[in-house]
Amino acid sequence: MWNRIIALGIVSVILVGCQQVSVTKTGKGFYEPTRADDIQVLMTVPNKPFEEIGTISTSMWSPSSEAKMHNALRAKCAPLGADAVVITNSGLDRGYAWTSGVAICFKK
Repeated sequence: MWNRIIALGIVSVILVGCQQVSVTKTGKGFYEPTRADDIQVLMTVPNKPFEEIGTISTSMWSPSSEAKMHNALRAKCAPLGADAVVITNSGLDRGYAWTSGVAICFKK
């Protein structure tokens, strides 16, 4: 019984540990950190002026975990001062979802 519980726990840690979120600052300058809850996740480029402040990429996500992936992106982009994340590419690789795009800050 305990062996099954321990094995299930180990498998859960391995699966969670495989999810990757990478954010690289590419813009110059500094922006005040934003609240992760306020960051928009967009699939199209917004009409209002913005500056790209970083690139984003994710991998090894379950296709059913899209909301968790979006929240992880928000959390990683908030310290850069992002107002939004624009997803430019996404797909499946060996059954796992991946995403790439840019973190942006709207011009005031």
